[in-house]
Amino acid sequence: QSDWRIYKLVNMELLGQKSAGRRIMKFRRIPLVFALFFCITDAEHWTKLREKHKSKSLTTQRLRRAVDLGSDMQTFKRDELKPLLIERVPGTPGNLAAQEHIRQRMQRLKWSIEEFPFTAETPFGDKPFNNIVATQNPSAKRRLAFVCHFDSKYYRNIKFIGATDSSVPCAMMLDLARTLNDTIWKDAATALDVSLQLIFLDGEEAFVHWTSTDSVYGARYLAQKWHDEKYPEQDSLNNVLDRLDAFILLDLIGTKNPKFTNWFDKQTGHLFERLAKIETKLKKDERYHGTTSYFQNKARYNGGGIEDDHIPFLRKDVPILHLIAYPFPSVWHKESDNENALDYDTIENLNHILRIFTIEYLHLSP
Repeated sequence: QSDWRIYKLVNMELLGQKSAGRRIMKFRRIPLVFALFFCITDAEHWTKLREKHKSKSLTTQRLRRAVDLGSDMQTFKRDELKPLLIERVPGTPGNLAAQEHIRQRMQRLKWSIEEFPFTAETPFGDKPFNNIVATQNPSAKRRLAFVCHFDSKYYRNIKFIGATDSSVPCAMMLDLARTLNDTIWKDAATALDVSLQLIFLDGEEAFVHWTSTDSVYGARYLAQKWHDEKYPEQDSLNNVLDRLDAFILLDLIGTKNPKFTNWFDKQTGHLFERLAKIETKLKKDERYHGTTSYFQNKARYNGGGIEDDHIPFLRKDVPILHLIAYPFPSVWHKESDNENALDYDTIENLNHILRIFTIEYLHLSP
């Protein structure tokens, strides 16, 4: 069902290793050598901070508090999800309505919001797109980024909502921000130099057939823009992408008992393992619906995956954690991918897991 989006990473060039940016060249001018040395040291510093970062496990009591931060699923459906259960094809009123919903929800939390509008050529001519990025603490140097796409696939003859693809992932991210907002602001004085960031991408879906030019429009645009934008100074060797501790992409989520695969074990395997451990803890504490495990921790990969919004970022050496249900849901790209396909016990389980994961990563105290 999904062969057209399965790929294999066959060489390091596809992974986009930034080796050229880290070469040390010899110059006759000593000051220039020192300047280059410090730039390279600075670039390596970002990587080491990311690699050395350790999550802080919650006690059982705090884990229970974290679960209780959330509201009931009726509130989740009404406030976060329902406005996204519409057709959201780029350039249409539904797409603009989805953007406005995301914008309003994040404005209520007083997060910093950046928008990245652009126009791109598609098989149906030029189309407008807009990425929305919400950051809790924009002054923090690093980001823990959760990512989804808010557009829906174009079909001429059917009403395609794409509840799993990706209304639910977007709503889960909005829920994550809302339920953690008070805790994050409360702990601001002792916060790490890492901010929670939500990236809502436009134009993931192909208009006709999935190709390198007819897919992931918003992701391609934003990855290139952030790659070209130096940080912290204009003459720095590192760029905005270097601020991302992890790019956690949610997709095809919402049906009962999904399976998630550890696609990038060397990059983010430790994060995947933490999700699996949190899931186990919730089961033992009876704060979990059912008994099915979602995170398949025995299977580990470093040479393949599923094409999605992470690819432009992966090629630029951003650490990827790809949380996509695989096998794909049976409703994938069908008219039946609507609210009737959703299992709210599963969604609530995943909301709890991601909330606790984020609390532990950011060292918050619920």
